[in-house]
Amino acid sequence: MDLLIVAVFFIGYLFITVEHQVKIDKTISALGMAVICWTILKTADLPVFEIEDGLKPLADNYGGDNHQAIDNLLLHHLGKVAEILFFLIGAMTIVEIIDMHRGFEIIKKMVKTRKKKKLLWVLGIVSFFLSSLIDNLTTIIIMITILRKLVPFREERIWYASLLIIAANAGGAWSPIGDVTTTMLWMANKVTASRLIDYVVLPAVFCFVVPFLIASFMPIFKGRLEIPQMDKTQAYKSSTPILIIGVLAIIFVPIFKSIFHLPPYLGMLFSLATVWFFSELLKPNSELSEEAKPSFSVHRALGRIEHSSILFFLGILLAVAALESIGSLFHFAGWLDSVVPNKNIVVMILGFGSAVIDNVPLVAAAIGMFQEPLDASLWHFIAFSAGTGGSLLIIGSAAGVAAMGMEKIDFFWYVKHISWLALLGFLAGCGSLIAVETFFR
Repeated sequence: MDLLIVAVFFIGYLFITVEHQVKIDKTISALGMAVICWTILKTADLPVFEIEDGLKPLADNYGGDNHQAIDNLLLHHLGKVAEILFFLIGAMTIVEIIDMHRGFEIIKKMVKTRKKKKLLWVLGIVSFFLSSLIDNLTTIIIMITILRKLVPFREERIWYASLLIIAANAGGAWSPIGDVTTTMLWMANKVTASRLIDYVVLPAVFCFVVPFLIASFMPIFKGRLEIPQMDKTQAYKSSTPILIIGVLAIIFVPIFKSIFHLPPYLGMLFSLATVWFFSELLKPNSELSEEAKPSFSVHRALGRIEHSSILFFLGILLAVAALESIGSLFHFAGWLDSVVPNKNIVVMILGFGSAVIDNVPLVAAAIGMFQEPLDASLWHFIAFSAGTGGSLLIIGSAAGVAAMGMEKIDFFWYVKHISWLALLGFLAGCGSLIAVETFFR
């Protein structure tokens, strides 16, 4: 029966990776996979384990009642998953509130250069740091929206968009709130915010700079382009204050955790409440038409959140929890260590794997596989590898999938023109991370 759960997991994974070919939304596959895995586990009354210097049968804690052990374990995992989901909901809502007040118009108007090479670096740097403050998916959506105003020709725009995927993924890898996988490691108490930044920021810079430096010498980025005149009436009076308040509120989350030692999702919910309050206080009533006033509300922003993404994370994380509960991930870790004794190579393999499948379950699996202490070099390498390895293929990250949908970027075009650049950046980052961990730890 253990193998049946593993088989269901991999079949579900297959449907997730071929989502566009089979025309079945990946959220359907993830939710179905999670429910089937836990149903098999419960109906077959399979023994469940907790990892404590090895595998310890959880039923021992309940007088041998394995059914109760399964029920309580499911509740435990649901609580852990809920922490991540509420964190994401809070962060996504804050971003939607900023966008509702047109705060990102301020960033767009700051970009005035017409030189292709300079524009590439300006947008790349903005993506790199913006992704570290919000997340790579939201960053790429914002940047492509700005890009459409700046680069009118699609043939040029897809080059910029593809390279911004690399920048956004690299920027999210060194911040505890920049990527869902780094958030998972942070909330699972595998890394601290300060150490993650200290050890991963330089490799992330290498991962971003190397591809951009090479691309700067390509013919596509030589010369100048015509940038349409900006509409100077787009921003509201509230745009700048809400942008500043929103960014500071998100930055406050790791500070909240460090001061009060409470889970990060509570800090994010407090930040959401703060931004919500100022959104109502600074509502630009005098600048809105009578028809627009009723729809200008945080409730509207909540409705714009990608709920399918939230449900996808729920399904995939619960499915991985089922594998963890029956000890499969722990056994897999032992097998992987015996076959590939060097953990750095193992983690690099996970990075390459994240280019094919979603990095969320890979990191969830790694958390169940490895038992290294807080802030061990392994966790920093996993954060970097899983976060940036997805750039190798356009379907390997949420940012890539979003760009692919928005700009209709062809999979094989990306492989031909961008994947080799992403690979060089990934390898440069891996090398620098190993060096940093070796000489400065």
